[in-house]
Amino acid sequence: MTQFNLVSPINICNACLVQASRCLHTSSQSLAPVPPLPEKPGKVRHGLIPEEFFQLLYPKTGVTGPYMLGTGLAIYMLSKEIYIINSSTLVALTVGSFFIYGVKKFGPSFAEFADKLNEEKVAKVQEVKDLAVAGLAQAIDSEKKEQWRVEGRSLLFDAKRNNVAALLETNHRERLHMVTNEVKKRLDYQIALQNLHRQMEQEQMVNWVEKSVISSITPQQEKESIAKCITDLKALARNTQAKATA
Repeated sequence: MTQFNLVSPINICNACLVQASRCLHTSSQSLAPVPPLPEKPGKVRHGLIPEEFFQLLYPKTGVTGPYMLGTGLAIYMLSKEIYIINSSTLVALTVGSFFIYGVKKFGPSFAEFADKLNEEKVAKVQEVKDLAVAGLAQAIDSEKKEQWRVEGRSLLFDAKRNNVAALLETNHRERLHMVTNEVKKRLDYQIALQNLHRQMEQEQMVNWVEKSVISSITPQQEKESIAKCITDLKALARNTQAKATA
């Protein structure tokens, strides 16, 4: 839980300087990271005096120096009547007392409520930041994947070129095979046609020779030939019977 007190003037000056440097910085490093603003105020004493004031006077005046300085300054202002105590002083003391009482009484609960609101705002901002970071991370992954795909595109194109070359070669060989089969069929047809002509010529020649031979045989020669055949058959039969009896 944060302490409900006033912000140190030195921290206010530092914050103002950081904001001024953000607004007026126009060099090439304008996008460079800047130190973050303080989330909590600096330490103060008595609800008003910054701790840096005491630390500044300690080396020269000791521990009681700041208090003696404040007391002497107040006595000096009262003795020289620079500040005159009147009714306004009593009103200021009364208002200050009520203010201090309100701070002591309601300060912690109000600080807790403020811290809760701050934490809710920080949680919402952190959620938005996480979503943005997740979206950017996803975009980076997508970009890397696209770069990887672009790098592999050359391999894909090489594979496609090889496939096209293989398809062209296959088509060429299929056409060559088709042409070879067609030429073989035509040659086989010519060979079969020549063989048919040769066979027909041979049959024609045999028929012509037979007709010529038959036409050249006279009836007398036919009778003699038949008689000769009968004689040969009889001689053959006798030889067969002789071999069988022997």
